[in-house]
Amino acid sequence: MRLQGSELAGDVARSMAPSVEVMSIPNLTLNNGVEIPSLGFGVYQTPPDETAVAVETALEAGYRHIDTAAAYLNERGVGDAIKGSGLDRSDIFIETKVWITDFGYDSTLHAFDKAAGKLGVEQLDLLILHQALPGEFDLTIDAYKALEKLLADGKVRAIGVSNFMPDHLTRLFDATSVVPAINQIEVHPYFRQSELLAFNDKHGILSQAWAPIGGITFYRDGKHGSTLEDPVIKDIAAAHNKSPAQVMLRWHLQQGRQVIPKSVTPSRIVENFDVFDFELSADQLASIDALDTGIRGGPEPEVVTREKFGLDIPEARPLSLIAP
Repeated sequence: MRLQGSELAGDVARSMAPSVEVMSIPNLTLNNGVEIPSLGFGVYQTPPDETAVAVETALEAGYRHIDTAAAYLNERGVGDAIKGSGLDRSDIFIETKVWITDFGYDSTLHAFDKAAGKLGVEQLDLLILHQALPGEFDLTIDAYKALEKLLADGKVRAIGVSNFMPDHLTRLFDATSVVPAINQIEVHPYFRQSELLAFNDKHGILSQAWAPIGGITFYRDGKHGSTLEDPVIKDIAAAHNKSPAQVMLRWHLQQGRQVIPKSVTPSRIVENFDVFDFELSADQLASIDALDTGIRGGPEPEVVTREKFGLDIPEARPLSLIAP
């Protein structure tokens, strides 16, 4: 179904939402005491002109954590949806990310201004570095020190990183003072990153799963495969009268990860929220763990460079004033 506007989105969310609509999402506590909902809503690859409607639908369904990023170019739509939601600002946990072209101390401080301006808020709940720059790690360090400054000044409530591997985190620990609250990484049944998950746990860093239900076509046993069509996951879903996506989200939650599924389809937005009324057995969790292929879907963290992945992040100005 194609969305025609926020009123329709709200009607769809209300009509499709089960009793979960009035249910509080369990929180997880970050290493600095700040609480974050265990389930959030992501807007990766959501077109800017569709973002506001998708976020409005998510907020109607009961989501209270929205994850965006400067590089998604849709922070403004997130801000518009939050402003129009009628919810108190304190009821919504807002997370965004600094892109690598804005790394460096002063540039990262300005990146906060750009993000806050587009989102229409004075304080962010969580601000993280989107990638490490392994070949220019001094810029990564300077960027993180800027996050520490923003945290000390109360402009952000928590800081963290994304797609950082153990070596990146160790180098970060040696040069900075604040342990990241979150490491947002690719985790799903076909790519579990067990060693990185254990490293995060050891250091008190919450693992936040992007692409938590896969969302990418993989090769498995020499054939194309999708987590949504995996027979192991489908069998578990049938046993619980749930969808494969719901089973995968439950798998994350029971293993202590924070998850940020994304969709622009109202029924799926609501479905992904309805994961708190069933429990996977230890055997079911283990059988999903065993699906790990070790094959990454996103870019290898070690190959990220500004030359290859550079992107100019627009200023926080009206879209009509931004040159094409």
